Amino acid sequence: MNRLTSSGLAAALILAAFSASAYAGPHDPGVNARQHRQHDRIEQGLRSGALTRNETKALAQEQRAIRLEERLYRSDGKLTKDERRDLHQDLNAASRHIYQEKHDAQTRAAVR
Repeated sequence: MNRLTSSGLAAALILAAFSASAYAGPHDPGVNARQHRQHDRIEQGLRSGALTRNETKALAQEQRAIRLEERLYRSDGKLTKDERRDLHQDLNAASRHIYQEKHDAQTRAAVR
């Protein structure tokens, strides 16, 4: 598989994962906005070559886990202050992981 096809596949997987969260019911606007910004950062890292395929997969899995956690918290119809705080802590950790992966020594050819 050439680089363009495999990176396109990774981008499609990330996009599909984020699209699925739109059908999960009501979300906290602050949490949702952060998830979208993090998705954009991952996409940019993939396009620029700052993220490898394996890094992209791991970051996407972390984002899926946060969305699942949010869905579980929302299953009773509300998001408590403690649940919201936990989600933001998870998003803070995910943000740090995105930064670390984008700024480590591992790179690949940029996708144009």
